[in-house]
Amino acid sequence: MSGGTHAVVLGGSVAGLLAAAALAPYVGSVTVVERDEYPAEGPAARTGVPQAEHAHVLWSGGARAVERLLPGATERLLAAGARRVGVQRDMLLMSAAGWCERFPETQYMLTCSRALLEWVLRGCVLALPNVSVLEGTVAAGLAGDAGAVSGVRVRARDGEGGAERLLAADVVVDATGRGSGLSGWLTGFGLPAAEEETVDSGLTYTTRVFRAPEGAAGVFPVVSLYADHRVAKPARNGLVVPIEGDRWMVSLSGSRGARPPADAAGFAAFARSLRHPLVARMVAAAEPLTEPRSTRSTRNRRLRYERMPSWPAGLLVLGDALSALNPAYGHGMTAAARGAEALRDELAAHGVRPERARETVGAISAAVDDPWLWATSQDVRFPECRIVSRDAELGSRAEARARFADLLQAAASRDAGVNVAMAGVMSMSEPLAGLEDAGVLDAVRAAAASGAKPLPQPRLSGAELALLRGPARVAVR
Repeated sequence: MSGGTHAVVLGGSVAGLLAAAALAPYVGSVTVVERDEYPAEGPAARTGVPQAEHAHVLWSGGARAVERLLPGATERLLAAGARRVGVQRDMLLMSAAGWCERFPETQYMLTCSRALLEWVLRGCVLALPNVSVLEGTVAAGLAGDAGAVSGVRVRARDGEGGAERLLAADVVVDATGRGSGLSGWLTGFGLPAAEEETVDSGLTYTTRVFRAPEGAAGVFPVVSLYADHRVAKPARNGLVVPIEGDRWMVSLSGSRGARPPADAAGFAAFARSLRHPLVARMVAAAEPLTEPRSTRSTRNRRLRYERMPSWPAGLLVLGDALSALNPAYGHGMTAAARGAEALRDELAAHGVRPERARETVGAISAAVDDPWLWATSQDVRFPECRIVSRDAELGSRAEARARFADLLQAAASRDAGVNVAMAGVMSMSEPLAGLEDAGVLDAVRAAAASGAKPLPQPRLSGAELALLRGPARVAVR
């Protein structure tokens, strides 16, 4: 540990908490600056996390990374009510090709509300002896210059126009999410604007929480029902995720021209319009607990800070402030965990050396390459997807990956070996390059040549079917 060094982390959500966990063993103290006031007791949604009301999953690759950063976090999550879902055993997945077999578990995901996840992680991080938090505080700008940062200027959130004070630091980490002001702060130092890439599928999400039918809590599988993008019409998707408290979180999404309504009747009607009735049957069998809530904050956006011609010493960035992903694939928190691990690995190898900030940002950026490639290669398949990039070939490369992904998904729906490889990559447990392994490619070719069709119906057990056969509750209020 470096006794006199001080690190400031901007943002106290998942990415910021994991950054603090990565820093804590190597610096004298860490201060987390959070604009919200944390809930006084127990898990609760915060205004600064608008997506908290929508479905979140932590894939096994991310869960293992979190566990390495915060030993015991997984056990605490499960004890608090999170559910461990086996992939593919405890999932019903309908891709563009059709329904997938429920193969034995090779990976897993943790499902719970975002509020519960943050509450558990926050408890783990703030229990570290050298980590503290400034709540209700916002960063007004960086202190320093283009050569090096020396801290952050902060003020009370409710003190618009109020006095600022300097929070001196050897290291500053921006983990403020999609609303990050870092790009503007850097141009204020006289540095050029960072290269930015966006891939925008235009998806809108509408989510509603339900009480699961009696006997279904903790038993019924996760359901992911995706549109067939090969049909030239707006996409309509459905996702049902079990969360703590015997509840289902149901997220419906649609691309431009098929946005799910935010009223109860429209929500139910949209569920009935999906390409299979399973999600609509689940909605009809459950008791609504919340009104539908919508968000359009789904575009993939990546700032290429690692390509900047120069970079201030002591400045780092991770999470959505660096690479924000479409939440449809559940990779945002896993990408943040991978970035935090890359930060920890840099500190373990080189110690706290502010002059290595550029190399560390490069390592963090490389850690989110696979999640970025996965999300963008999926989203280019949506009608009217919009791409903005200086790289003229970004779209064509993403489309080529999407065509390959179609073949993979079709093979993975029936072939156990391909499914294992796909699950490893989808869970961010294995590198994306593993899908180009000779054995995987041979199996994909064989599946394509066989003409075998994916399942026309989901593999529901008799007990699971029985849960949906009872009298439907009134889902519209």
